[in-house]
Amino acid sequence: MTLPLPQIPDKFVVLVVGPTAVGKTDLCIRLAKEFATEIISADSRQFFQEMTIGTAKPSIEERQGIVHHLIDSHSITQSYHAAAFEKDALAIAEEIFRKKDVVILTGGSGLYIKTFCEGLDEIPDTDPAIREALTTQYQQDGLEPLLTQLDTLDPLYAQQVDRANPQRVIRALEVSLSTGQPYSSFRKQNKIIRPFHLVKIGLTRNREELYNRIDARMDAMLANGLVEEAKHLLPYKEHNALQTVGYTEVFDYLAGTYDYAEMVRLLKRNSRRYAKRQLTWFSKDPQIHWFHPEAYIQIVAYIRSQLEQTKHR
Repeated sequence: MTLPLPQIPDKFVVLVVGPTAVGKTDLCIRLAKEFATEIISADSRQFFQEMTIGTAKPSIEERQGIVHHLIDSHSITQSYHAAAFEKDALAIAEEIFRKKDVVILTGGSGLYIKTFCEGLDEIPDTDPAIREALTTQYQQDGLEPLLTQLDTLDPLYAQQVDRANPQRVIRALEVSLSTGQPYSSFRKQNKIIRPFHLVKIGLTRNREELYNRIDARMDAMLANGLVEEAKHLLPYKEHNALQTVGYTEVFDYLAGTYDYAEMVRLLKRNSRRYAKRQLTWFSKDPQIHWFHPEAYIQIVAYIRSQLEQTKHR
């Protein structure tokens, strides 16, 4: 359930989005200093204390004294989802707005960003047994049979969903099977208008530059102990947050599915594919204004122009 915020005039959330490894963290720290404010993380895996290396979570030193909210805020043993994030992030924004005019929110998790901006669809309760059965089917037979089933039950959503994302596919199927209605029929038609202004910044690089950064980040993660971190997380490997690039490949390596070299190849390949899916998601929002991450002067000028235009309307 969406919680209302008080109507606060001339308050702004600067939203910084983009693919993995593009440079969001460094830019947002600079922006937080520029506008003397705080950062809310919308990364669906950095919430969890036990997931540090594989999520590229910024260290205390890297945060440079800037307050970061919703990093290390939960344990992997806790359930945390988009609806809870919406409630928490709005409450944090409200608190920051009591002393600041600008809040920075950043991440690469499209659903969490969309939920903060527009609210979450009102989806009815579902039968947990159905989700369990679908998850078991996915583990045994892979994603293709579930996609075929979704094509039949909800062809509209089947065309919109990220067909490489098992969580989204399983979620759509569990709602369709539990209710007897297509998942798409429950998706919100009207966006919620938030009581603050949104300034949307997208970060991108040319493909070769981005892919080189992704490969370098993965090498650094492995050097910093990604495999050891994944070993400690093995008891929780069915957790949604761990059913993602950066961990599933290591889990399969630890299970003996393939050797170390193949694990590294898949980590890099799947991270590049993930970045492409992120760009596809965010490119659908016409309100996002795109920049190279190093175009700092232009980014600040754009943000200030949006703030001034809004205040003088």
